[in-house]
Amino acid sequence: MLEGKGIVKKFGGLVALNAVDFTVKKGTITGLIGPNGSGKTTLFNVITGFYRPDQGYLTFKEKSIARMKPHQIAKMGIGRTFQIAKPFLSMTTEENVMVASLYGREAHSEAFDDARKCIDLCDLSHRRDTLASDLTLVEIKRLQMARALALRPDLLLLDEPLAGLNPVEVNLALIKIEKIRTELGTTILLIEHVISAVMKTCDEIIVLHHGSKIAQGQPRKVAESPTVIEAYLGKPTQKQNTKVETAKPDENR
Repeated sequence: MLEGKGIVKKFGGLVALNAVDFTVKKGTITGLIGPNGSGKTTLFNVITGFYRPDQGYLTFKEKSIARMKPHQIAKMGIGRTFQIAKPFLSMTTEENVMVASLYGREAHSEAFDDARKCIDLCDLSHRRDTLASDLTLVEIKRLQMARALALRPDLLLLDEPLAGLNPVEVNLALIKIEKIRTELGTTILLIEHVISAVMKTCDEIIVLHHGSKIAQGQPRKVAESPTVIEAYLGKPTQKQNTKVETAKPDENR
């Protein structure tokens, strides 16, 4: 569904993405992981048109999107959430989702119905008329997801959807993500630092380190990769020689 080849993105002398190749298969949940500063959100911004790659090819459903603007890419079927949520605080939950739902639809009634469905799917029906400024962190994350789903995307990009959640909330969010995949048929690419959740939920994992892709594959194989372990934990230090030679007793003493 989504493929990148040789993606390069530079900011002055900083190479944020260095010849990154990756694929996201249709119908899968793919995790994008890596230490802080490895280029994960930069790659999301390239995929969604906020940044243009300096080099490389990017295709979505076999069509090039590397030079498209964000609204054009959204219309093609890619929705996303952001690491820092910025809802319209003076608008209600329903109005926030309606903004996204109205994009690309001529009939107001159709947009309204779709917005309601997305709100219900994200367990926000009881907060439909609540101002976004009065929502909790968990509810704001659900609102972000509802707005992205209101675009009716074929591919949904989630930027750290579990950040700040407690273990119970994490499990509920994972159930919701799986439900979106199974019920809507949406392909999902997510950035996440909760590795246990990534291992549990994702079909494949892509690992970035210093802007380069160092691994892609099934979770268990990626987790066992020495290169990935080194990226997260650092190089193992060589064992120092701890052997202590015992001085021989002086026979003349």
